[in-house]
Amino acid sequence: MSQLLDRAVDELSKLPGIGERTALRLALHLLRQPLEGVEALSSSLIDFRRNIKRCRMCNNLSDTDLCPICSDTTRDRSTICVVEQVKDVLTIEHTRGYRGLYHVLGGVISPMDGIGPSDLKVGLLVDNVRRGGVTEVILALSTSIEGETTSYYISRQLAETGVKVTAIARGIGFGDEIDYADDVTLVHALSNRRAL
Repeated sequence: MSQLLDRAVDELSKLPGIGERTALRLALHLLRQPLEGVEALSSSLIDFRRNIKRCRMCNNLSDTDLCPICSDTTRDRSTICVVEQVKDVLTIEHTRGYRGLYHVLGGVISPMDGIGPSDLKVGLLVDNVRRGGVTEVILALSTSIEGETTSYYISRQLAETGVKVTAIARGIGFGDEIDYADDVTLVHALSNRRAL
């Protein structure tokens, strides 16, 4: 087989969720495309990698120092939703059900993976809250032990600011059957009950 094809497959298979067979299909697909299209793809990836920035307010990805969400004057500046990764911002924005600001931590506290509190952007969050105007911080982190640990750490860091710290509801999803829910989910569902 061609060494050039092997190299292309090897590089493509380094992407998350791309196995060797899918990488081969992608490489062969790119081979069938006009050279201009492949060059445009390559150029956009290089440009993205070289020029992407982190928003100085929320740590989201941005083309400029301030991301479009933070620079949008119509957003509710009294609420900050804390998420683990940029993809979580995209997921919540897709719902069109939240109009506040965000804060991207860049992960969760995970000693097993060598990630401690200083590796996350918690200090930036606390600084933003201390500037004033924020009345609620919503923690939208995973329900894993690491996510819960991170939520607890953040709530302790924000305790002296007086801001209201909440967490997204956890429990049984819409349309789910109770008998299929695990014990932890049921406990969260019962503790997060609300009046009808």
